[in-house]
Amino acid sequence: MAAAGRLLRAVGAVDAAGRATERGVRLTRAGLHPRLGRALLDGASLIGAERAAEVVALLSEEAPREYGDDLAAALRAARRGGDAYAGRWRTEVRRLRAVAAEFSGPAEGAVAGPSALAREEGRVGVVAALAFPERVARADGGSCLMVSGTRAEVRDGSALRGAPWLAVAVADRPVGKGHARVQLAAVVDEEVARFAAGTLLDTREKVHWSEGDVVARRVERLGAVELAARPLRDADAGLVREALLEGLREEGPGLLRWSAEARVLRQRLAFLRARLGEPWPDVSDAALHARVDEWLEPELSRARRRGDLARIDAGKALARLLPWASGEAARLDELAPERITVPSGSGIRIDYADPGQPVLAVKLQEMFGLQESPRVAGVPLLVHLLSPAGRPAAVTADLASFWKDGYKGVRAELRGRYPKHPWPEDPAGAQPTRHTNARLRR
Repeated sequence: MAAAGRLLRAVGAVDAAGRATERGVRLTRAGLHPRLGRALLDGASLIGAERAAEVVALLSEEAPREYGDDLAAALRAARRGGDAYAGRWRTEVRRLRAVAAEFSGPAEGAVAGPSALAREEGRVGVVAALAFPERVARADGGSCLMVSGTRAEVRDGSALRGAPWLAVAVADRPVGKGHARVQLAAVVDEEVARFAAGTLLDTREKVHWSEGDVVARRVERLGAVELAARPLRDADAGLVREALLEGLREEGPGLLRWSAEARVLRQRLAFLRARLGEPWPDVSDAALHARVDEWLEPELSRARRRGDLARIDAGKALARLLPWASGEAARLDELAPERITVPSGSGIRIDYADPGQPVLAVKLQEMFGLQESPRVAGVPLLVHLLSPAGRPAAVTADLASFWKDGYKGVRAELRGRYPKHPWPEDPAGAQPTRHTNARLRR
């Protein structure tokens, strides 16, 4: 019932209160579906009662298949036809012509008819488009997109194939097909399409993320069909922000400028989140996107394109998520230090790439004398013990066990290769160093 009410209002048969209008009374007298009644009365004011009645009579009863799918050609076939259908069609034309002749007002919403009405095809097309404005379609090769959003195919060999615009009168959807199939339509042009489906004409700003950047256009649409688009330089800031958010959602926070320090900060926070939970922030891509208002403003709202995102300092922005309110932020360097001082006195950077097991890569001689593996936030570091050349020699999370059991094998393998470096028999009690034997003897 709601759909029927919308249709009656659309054709002007009832007013906003649901009362029949004078036009509605005329449509009722026509004895037609409201769509066809509208096409008859408005078409009569544009092309005359006779021609309007001919087209509407053709639409009111499906023509024989041999008449074809081109409405203009079907009309010519009906005019010269001697079959039973042509006889019924002529009788209906006379009836509708009498109804249409009484109507002399202008077409709904029209100031003047389209210029295409000077041609026979244009006159047929405008009546079909008035009857089915939501089925006006722009063609694209063998298919067309109706302003309602439905896509339909035109059969091979049809005279309709390749026409820029169609007014589709009859379409079906074959079983198993994704698109509808045009059974009967008339060739029209864009002017007729705008005229008949003018209530669906809309111009708006369209701003979205496409091919790696913000695309802003002023788009004129006829329902689902895009008519024209022009670049938009002064796009609404809110729409631009939404497009940038779309880009961040698709491509991730890597669109920002991540210095080495910023990447390390993110890894340290991910470790603390995995180890301690709240109040340390979740810094996964999804979580960061969900909290953009907290860490990417005001920079995000000032950005207009991809290049602006690339200038945002991700480390500075990420620091806004530190738990300042609880005071825990001050413990960042205590709980997850960027570097740790090893027994030799060197400050070695901790690798937090794996939040479950931070890694300390350090030369073996610099760890002499240390009885236990160093820890961060209570987690033993996975120590990658390196040769004097910086190549991996052993991996352990338990230095005491390594000194007792694993070191002998490493010593036996490497002391001949690196004779200038100390290889004491008791590493747990030896002096840590980052120097050679000669340097130690000075």
